[in-house]
Amino acid sequence: MLTLPEVEAVARAAHAAQTDKAGRPYTEHLAAVAEGVRARGGSEAQIAAAWLHDSVEDGALPPSWLEEAELAPGVREMVRALTKEPGEDLRAYTARILATPGALLVKEADLAHNADPARLAALDPATRSRLTRKYATTRALLELPDPHARLG
Repeated sequence: MLTLPEVEAVARAAHAAQTDKAGRPYTEHLAAVAEGVRARGGSEAQIAAAWLHDSVEDGALPPSWLEEAELAPGVREMVRALTKEPGEDLRAYTARILATPGALLVKEADLAHNADPARLAALDPATRSRLTRKYATTRALLELPDPHARLG
């Protein structure tokens, strides 16, 4: 079975050439999501899923890798749940996350990093607006609070 450091190494290697929408190394996002899961009390399996959550969706790893890898119990299922299929309805996607043990915490950490105001500020206004709406809709469907909302 792959250890957590081995999963991290696989994810870092798979996404090594990838950048995010602001041109930053994509591995920074993966590390932030993994740390967000850890900070929220997530299990090692959830942290592993955080490292792998975009691997198949972004084409960094083939679906066959996910099916064949020796992963801790629950990791494969969480990654499958977190992998949005092309053209998939957002309600179906979020329902799958809610139905998969452990996946919601990983998605919560993912959304928190994606919607970080400092990260969004690096984007052009149209992209920032589109993504802000998308993340808010996803949080609402998952019944998650906005971690960046200003309090009273």
